[in-house]
Amino acid sequence: MPERVRVLIVGSGPAGYTAAVYAARAELEPLMLAGFQFGGQLMLTTDVENYPGFPEGITGPEMMDVFQKQAERFGTRIVFEDATRIDLSQRPFRVETDEQQLEADALILATGASARWLGIDSETRLQNKGVSACATCDGALFRGKPMAVVGGGDTAIEEALFLTRFATEVAVIHRRDELRASKIMQERARKNEKIRFVWDSVVDEVLGDDFVTGVRVRNVKTDETSEIPVEALFIAIGHVPNTELLRGQLDLDDVGYIRVTPGRSLTNVEGVFACGDAMDPVYRQAVTAAGTGCMAAIDAERWLAEQELD
Repeated sequence: MPERVRVLIVGSGPAGYTAAVYAARAELEPLMLAGFQFGGQLMLTTDVENYPGFPEGITGPEMMDVFQKQAERFGTRIVFEDATRIDLSQRPFRVETDEQQLEADALILATGASARWLGIDSETRLQNKGVSACATCDGALFRGKPMAVVGGGDTAIEEALFLTRFATEVAVIHRRDELRASKIMQERARKNEKIRFVWDSVVDEVLGDDFVTGVRVRNVKTDETSEIPVEALFIAIGHVPNTELLRGQLDLDDVGYIRVTPGRSLTNVEGVFACGDAMDPVYRQAVTAAGTGCMAAIDAERWLAEQELD
């Protein structure tokens, strides 16, 4: 028989943990499916300096440990398993893992997003050997080396500027001939003498046997290839929301982000609430994710009260 819970939270980043704190304090006895890769994207982040309340900064993993302890203190039960199937066709909602079946009166989705990769073999082979999707995590490891960033949006330029603290040079490789980043970010990058731009180009191959030694880029207009000697390559071409299990069941946008009622956490399925990076293509910050986690828990609590399920 499936175990039935009042509130089931799927995901365990800042959004999921904040939802858990609020739901647990409301005595809803939430169960969280934290996943095997618990903690979300902050687990890949070294220093978090922009989260209020930590004036000296804190590492991402340390912050998630604090969040977890706070959620557990109020009675959240955390299971470190991945959801493998979600069925929203009936209430209570059904969620399965490899180990168990669960039923939930209310469901809070905090599944987050993952970095988008180039999808080439050499990139996969050299991940954690010079290829990374997190400049703040890994940039300092390559101090005094030439580096490259792939992308043209705010994230790519922020990463390039950050890397100039350590790199001898940062090559920004972009498939177009102009950046998508905000004007102020563009100006900062153009003024930084360590940054150079490789326009109209894509990475065909990451070079190196045991560690990155360079990248082969192809000009999309001329089809000419050239090699850039770098010892670290940072991929900054966006994120993909982790919403595959919800396709065809929930209203998603073209990219896959969960659509919610503006200013709320309500999805188009009554009793299902969404928070964090799975529903936020704009801000994608720990503090905004936590805020939407709070909203989802309060929305779920009120909805359960209306259903006389609390």
